[in-house]
Amino acid sequence: MVARQFPKPAEIFDLLKFKKPELNPRKRRLAKALTIDDLRVIAKRRTPRAAFDYTDGAAEGELSIVRARQAFQDVELHPDVLRPAVDVDTSIEVLGARSALPFGIAPTGFTRLMQTEGEIAGAGAAGAAGIPFTLSTLGTTSIEDVQAANPSGRNWFQLYVMRNRETSYELTRRAAAAGYDTLFFTVDTPVAGARLRDKRNGFSIPPQITLRTVLDAAVRPWWWIDFITTPKLEFASLSSTGGTVGELLDAAMDPTISYEDLEVIRGLFPGKIVVKGVQNVADARRLVDHGVDGVVLSNHGGRQLDRAPVPFHLLPEVVREVGKDTTVMVDTGIMNGADIVSSIALGADFTLIGRAYLYGLMAGGRPGVDRTIAILRDEIERTMKLLGVSTLAELEPRHVTQLVRLAPRPLG
Repeated sequence: MVARQFPKPAEIFDLLKFKKPELNPRKRRLAKALTIDDLRVIAKRRTPRAAFDYTDGAAEGELSIVRARQAFQDVELHPDVLRPAVDVDTSIEVLGARSALPFGIAPTGFTRLMQTEGEIAGAGAAGAAGIPFTLSTLGTTSIEDVQAANPSGRNWFQLYVMRNRETSYELTRRAAAAGYDTLFFTVDTPVAGARLRDKRNGFSIPPQITLRTVLDAAVRPWWWIDFITTPKLEFASLSSTGGTVGELLDAAMDPTISYEDLEVIRGLFPGKIVVKGVQNVADARRLVDHGVDGVVLSNHGGRQLDRAPVPFHLLPEVVREVGKDTTVMVDTGIMNGADIVSSIALGADFTLIGRAYLYGLMAGGRPGVDRTIAILRDEIERTMKLLGVSTLAELEPRHVTQLVRLAPRPLG
């Protein structure tokens, strides 16, 4: 039997440790977010349905994004024991310069729609964290304003080749003049994918006020107050607005884009040229033979061709084919620092986050983006320590097993 005694008041008071309450509601809700999924929940609660669904959704049945996230979940990690990794170095060399973390912020369109700070919040947070920020052709902040928000950081520019080629050429010249060191030549958007959530929500750029949006605003007044008291939501680099996302993309993009266009853009941009949207090994090889500085394995976040290849599944084979000759990056489906560590272990030189960044932005503006980066940094550091590696260079394919869920049937 355990001996019983009267509790001593001093010991009781030692147990009563009250935490100082956080009076700032934004700091309070962001502090409760321990994962990117937590940020997504907050973002959904705070953002009108059409804007959230535009960010969260994908094409048609949304199989591509589901499979991409599942691929990262279907990973088995293999730690080494008795290998102390007390202090880990998360920095990495990418495209000629150092990044403090093995990921950067991917290009996203209509970003101020999600939260009015938009690309300024993303660029500022990226600069503070020492990672690259990528501005989209369909961004809602100008090339020059992003550079001003991140003057000493690395800014990259994502380019669509449009029907009016001179528009693309002028954007390329402006990015070069503003000091952007890398251009993402995007090849997976000859036409718009069928984003059914947007169609069902009647989503358009700029948003239209309807009975549904009024009802949505009733429970999210803060979003609409921000929206109507800040500069008009429009493309910073394009003059056309008005219509669904699909209509705008189909009007601007050109399905005749070719290697000749790549050569023209390369002649206009003095920095690094990376081709974004590569989805098979043969294309990666051809692009490397054409002299590009890197490729991004990406299915556009599942927002273009549904049932497209999973970039993470494609990674090992592409690395074997061209990894010694060029920079290989991967995006789509990254929701955890372990996803990034797994990608680096399988040979990726760098990774990009899109939705994870936007969930943070919607959850809390610039501090929300800072929280996204902090969560991923902590997960990367913890995963490295548990694996027994002190630097990213120590990660090897032996640390990762891609478990098989979807396997192709043999032909014949």
